[in-house]
Amino acid sequence: MTVPGFEALVEQARAVLNPRRLSEDAEAGGVGAALLADDGQVYTGVCIDTGSSMGFCAEHAAAGAMVTAGANRVLRMVAVLWDGSVIPPCGRCREFIKQLHPDNMETEVMVAEDTVVTLRELLPFPYS
Repeated sequence: MTVPGFEALVEQARAVLNPRRLSEDAEAGGVGAALLADDGQVYTGVCIDTGSSMGFCAEHAAAGAMVTAGANRVLRMVAVLWDGSVIPPCGRCREFIKQLHPDNMETEVMVAEDTVVTLRELLPFPYS
């Protein structure tokens, strides 16, 4: 199995960007994410922002697709902002990914164009 590198993941995360207004109360697509799971598949997602705070992050959307497909171990992950720049996951996303599989603390996370760290480094004091 050929494991996609971060360059390919960034490209896939950028490919799903599509910032747009869904309704008077919701916007979507301003952040894109790509997760490489241990099944070798890359799962992508975009954020949905709502006025009532019921939306979710791009990493959550990608993780939902991954779990729906039967996987839950993330090897690598990246998120990009509407302008294509790499951004670190928020605290909620860090904890969410951690809780999906015990080995996800070793997930490689691109937090800037030239910086990759483990989820453990981003989440030194996890909830559980």
